[in-house]
Amino acid sequence: MVREFRGAAPVGAGDDSAGEGLAREESARQGPAGGGGSAVAVVVELNVFPIKSAGGTPLAAAELTPTGLRHDREFMLVRPDLRHLSQREIPRLATLRPAYDGGKLVVSAAGAATPLVHEPVDGPVLDVTVHGTPCRGVDQGEVAAAWFSGLLGAPCRLVRFTGTRSTSRGGGTLTYADGHPVSVLSRESLDDLNRRVDGPLPMDRFRPNIVLEGLGPYGEDAPSELRVGAVEIELTKPCGRCVIVNVDQDSARKNGEPLRVLAGYRTRVFDGDRGIMFGRLGIPRAFGTIAVGDTVTAS
Repeated sequence: MVREFRGAAPVGAGDDSAGEGLAREESARQGPAGGGGSAVAVVVELNVFPIKSAGGTPLAAAELTPTGLRHDREFMLVRPDLRHLSQREIPRLATLRPAYDGGKLVVSAAGAATPLVHEPVDGPVLDVTVHGTPCRGVDQGEVAAAWFSGLLGAPCRLVRFTGTRSTSRGGGTLTYADGHPVSVLSRESLDDLNRRVDGPLPMDRFRPNIVLEGLGPYGEDAPSELRVGAVEIELTKPCGRCVIVNVDQDSARKNGEPLRVLAGYRTRVFDGDRGIMFGRLGIPRAFGTIAVGDTVTAS
């Protein structure tokens, strides 16, 4: 049995809406009808991110593999020291719009005279890192490196995942995702957050792979498993949030929200680590196709 998230008491947000939100969170943690049964939701969005920390590609259907949605975080940009490049350092990564079908990677971006059209190559294998964790990547050549370096104004190279990499917990595998291959968020959780911030935020701020509707605000906190037909995803930990959620994914502009607001009512301790938790992370256990509109059983 996976250890379910039971957070420490929230850091108070100090208003009535926060109190209502905490009541909704507590109801979600207790499960459907206050017990340990199951709840039904619907898949309303699927997003794949072919290049780590770049923009996403919305899909109507996606194949779930042991490493997450097919082609998710299959590519990555690295600095000259071979550490991964992210929106923390270069927010403009958010404005890249990659699409990858397994044969060609096509990347468009505002300010680019022409899109990059790249067919993966077998180049040198580089020892790269993701948040200090060693992994490997096949260098994708000079043309791709020059295109990204010129567009972003910083020297970098494109690599494609190779080898094997384990999840931080749960015994799964992944490509270049931070620690787990699947991220899940409910639309109602974002709706609740949007009642607390100045101006509504789009879902793409939080870069989820799977967006659900029907669990209620923070209803994704309670389940340990999602089933979509024959597909199974084990939810293993809450998703800790960083400053990337403050980057507008269309303009690349940064501000102090929503991380500051989330910190006021979603700060938790999980396995000894204190963080701002919003959404869940999971590991695929049974594989197949997921489509927008599919019914999900959360238990």
